[in-house]
Amino acid sequence: MKKTLNLKNQKKNSGFFNQVYEVARQIPFGRVTSYGAIAKFLGTAQSARVVGWAMNDSHISRKFVPAHRVVNRNGVLTGKHHFGNSNTMKQLLENEGIRVEDDQIIDFEKHFWDPSKELL
Repeated sequence: MKKTLNLKNQKKNSGFFNQVYEVARQIPFGRVTSYGAIAKFLGTAQSARVVGWAMNDSHISRKFVPAHRVVNRNGVLTGKHHFGNSNTMKQLLENEGIRVEDDQIIDFEKHFWDPSKELL
């Protein structure tokens, strides 16, 4: 089932990071997406690195952001060091039924959630 996300109705001064957080909050349990997929959905395909910075700062958001569900384009847990313990990101994903070996998601394509296809 597709969800609808209308970022145009957000306050103009909410900022790019908040837009990133709104997309990340839509990632379903047991699914993951990439920094680049979020950037592309937001119309800034070349800003995957900035999406990563947003994920690194997501702990300061008032509302929970499931940053553990955002990985690099190959399914590697590149942001794992921003969870306080280098195993926390892996544990959170495994708690959702996602297998991780050597900091890489097994069957990444199976678990991949593309906001450009899922959100209108």
